[in-house]
Amino acid sequence: MTEMLVMNDAMMISGIILTITFIGIFTETLHGFHRAKFAMMGAIMMIIAGQFYGFYDSHLAVLAIDWNVVFLLGCMMAIVSIMIPTGGFEAMANYMAKVSRGRQFMLMALLGTAVTVLSLLLDNVTTVVIFGPLIILIARAMKVTPIPFLLAAALLSDTGGVATLVGDPPNLMIGSAKGIDFNTFFIHMGGMTFAAWITVLFMLRFLFRKELAVTPAGEYHDKNEFKDRKLWNQSLLVLGLMVVLFILHHSIGWEPWMVSAAGLTLLVFIARRVEMDHAMEDVEIPLLIFFISLFIVVGGVEHSGFLRYLGQYIMPFVQEDLLIATLVLMWVAAILSAAIDNIPFTAAMIPILLGMEAQGIHVTPLWWALAAGVGMGGNGTHIGSTANVYIVTISERLAKNENDPSLAITPWIWFRYGTPAMIATLIICSIIFYFFFDFYNAANISSTVPTAAPVH
Repeated sequence: MTEMLVMNDAMMISGIILTITFIGIFTETLHGFHRAKFAMMGAIMMIIAGQFYGFYDSHLAVLAIDWNVVFLLGCMMAIVSIMIPTGGFEAMANYMAKVSRGRQFMLMALLGTAVTVLSLLLDNVTTVVIFGPLIILIARAMKVTPIPFLLAAALLSDTGGVATLVGDPPNLMIGSAKGIDFNTFFIHMGGMTFAAWITVLFMLRFLFRKELAVTPAGEYHDKNEFKDRKLWNQSLLVLGLMVVLFILHHSIGWEPWMVSAAGLTLLVFIARRVEMDHAMEDVEIPLLIFFISLFIVVGGVEHSGFLRYLGQYIMPFVQEDLLIATLVLMWVAAILSAAIDNIPFTAAMIPILLGMEAQGIHVTPLWWALAAGVGMGGNGTHIGSTANVYIVTISERLAKNENDPSLAITPWIWFRYGTPAMIATLIICSIIFYFFFDFYNAANISSTVPTAAPVH
């Protein structure tokens, strides 16, 4: 039996800085400071404290940053920035509105499917930013409430993003830390995500049965005119090639960020008229700064030994009953992700799991439980994910412009429809984990610990 770690000054100060930083991040709606500002403050405080107590410095801080996550997100944002002005997304929405022929559930299913397919490659926020305003436009023309469709876009994008390594930032963080390739991630999470996605769709049909039964009083008519069809087709070609490279990236020795960087480079060359300034104008620099700062904060806590200190109290529970530990972690991750942002929770859990692995503890199913929990948990509340916050914001703006409060998605409305959907998906995931536990428990994923976040 290994000797128990004792709390020291370095652990305590790093834990205090981590707590202050996370409280600031989680309460940004109360104090009005963007979460990136608190993450930056926490990163600087951690480096200074680390130098004073001798456990961290600026060099180790740079090594703690997972550049795979940062570069992949930045490149994918740039690709989307190039695609949006082409009019291709509007054409997709127009086509789905035409095919649905006034059948509201059919429209919900089509829009939800489109949002989900995009969420397999793009982050959830990007997909709802693209489709949110289009949904409102279609719903207002049909003279029906947009709330069921807006909620479907957020819930189904959150759920669908769980399926792939690049579908949601926490997935990429987990995959990069653990060394899980694109195929392995999809094989383990794809089936579970599909079952959860079907559950969400039919839960929405049941919960919104009265609203969806209404015959639309209007019709949506718009021309399917592309602003730049050639660029749209070129973008789709590049995305298709990227899917192939994501599948092969482990075999060819490329990290996921390299696939996205190669795709972006190819696109800006074959689309000669695209200016680099235009390609980069929608890259969310504050989000990337948030990630960089968060990695620095968590890296400092890890180097102080505080996460190993916490992990030693979790290990006995994991060793006693791994299945129960897997289910508990998934539900706890989901509940916390519903109440707060799932990214900081994921960032804090990854070193704990890596630390337990470094001590010889088998925690393979816990990685999958973490991915499922933080992904599905985002559906629980209106602040569970950034995509949810955006959808709520545009519904409130619509309600204000139309002077109709019923068009706004309130926390109570989300609780009535989003929370039951989250609980239903967690039940489905729990059943899958229970009956297929041997599959998720198999030690068939890489145990390589990246040099960017060494375990001591």
